[in-house]
Amino acid sequence: MPPSSYLADLPADLLARAAKIRLAVFDVDGTLTDGRLWYAEDGHETKVFHVHDGLGLKRLQANGIQVAIITARISHPVALRAEELDITHVYQGQSDKRGCLQQLLEALNLTAEQAAFVGDDLPDLPAMRIAGLAVAVANAHPWVSEQAHWQTRKSGGMGAAREVCDLLLLAQGKLDAERERWQ
Repeated sequence: MPPSSYLADLPADLLARAAKIRLAVFDVDGTLTDGRLWYAEDGHETKVFHVHDGLGLKRLQANGIQVAIITARISHPVALRAEELDITHVYQGQSDKRGCLQQLLEALNLTAEQAAFVGDDLPDLPAMRIAGLAVAVANAHPWVSEQAHWQTRKSGGMGAAREVCDLLLLAQGKLDAERERWQ
């Protein structure tokens, strides 16, 4: 089966980068969500996550790619979503995302070349700059998009993470098996 149109005709250098990834790291606000902050009357924060992204993250893990979240904010809904998706590497309140990523890579005995970082705004740039694959979501700030190796067609919180998951599975020769699994 040919890949979906959004994965067709990808540059060889992008696929080569994606083939090396063993850890996919995602920012939250603007990346796994649409970036808007929602507060209830009582002050509690709520977030909306896309189910397509969630399944993609689960499929990455099932195919041997570890998933992590590194976010500058602290939010209970993030902890709940990560638990629901069995994501064990969750780092909230991280103003130094690059340092956090470096520590995670050391703990997992991985190189920066084996990590993808997906983000949308300026605090993500330092981590994106060291990652083997830097991805900006469609609605990323232009300065972030300029420095990414690839940009998704979908916006954060609207299926962008799933595009990244599909890219990684395609580059690693696992996407066809995933499709067959669901036939």
